[in-house]
Amino acid sequence: MSWQRPDGRSPDQLRPVQFQRNFTKYSAGSVLACCGDTQVICTVSVQSGVPRWLADSGQGWLTAEYRMMPGATPDRQSRETFKLSGRTQEIQRLIGRSLRAAVDLRGLGERTLTIDADVLQADAGTRTTAITGCYVALVDALQSLVAAGELATLPIASPVAAVSVGLIEGAAYLDLNYPEDVAADVDFNVVMNGEGNLIEVQGTAESGSYSRSQLNALLDLAEKGIGELMAAQAAALTDSND
Repeated sequence: MSWQRPDGRSPDQLRPVQFQRNFTKYSAGSVLACCGDTQVICTVSVQSGVPRWLADSGQGWLTAEYRMMPGATPDRQSRETFKLSGRTQEIQRLIGRSLRAAVDLRGLGERTLTIDADVLQADAGTRTTAITGCYVALVDALQSLVAAGELATLPIASPVAAVSVGLIEGAAYLDLNYPEDVAADVDFNVVMNGEGNLIEVQGTAESGSYSRSQLNALLDLAEKGIGELMAAQAAALTDSND
């Protein structure tokens, strides 16, 4: 008997996606990104200047921080303050790499963009939700610079979005929630740009192994889901009510 999705979705169906723009008052760009029951506050701050190793290069920089709020999971997690876990460091580096691929850093000029992704509620897919939502906040932040006359054009190189896929009982599924993430024999996080090119693929066989044909099926499923996420991003960014 094949796996029955807990929420009744078809194997190739995303969870409901929502981007609430202008979620906070003071950030240049802010979004509450919701993918199913996973909720991430995405904010973007802009500062003049760049790290010392980029000084006088004419190029900007983007960096990211990621945190899980204590009440994001059923059991309270302690705040990470002085020492970050390996998982947190790995995820925030992934977010930074992914979103740097979205920006024309030379067109940004010598400015630093700081992305903050704070998970309010976790039901798997926190890193992929963070990347997808932070892209929307990033565009809003850069549009504010254009509107203020600080930039002549919007320095966006390409849309970027991310999604999880996995194999459960030999079948491929899109956008895993927590029960599926736990049950998956193989799970992947996939990041792509608007041209359909891969930015990052993180994939692991939790038990056993997987074939090349299964890998291709997972990537095809991820590409479909990311295309739908990019359509949702574009729709959110053109919503004049925000």
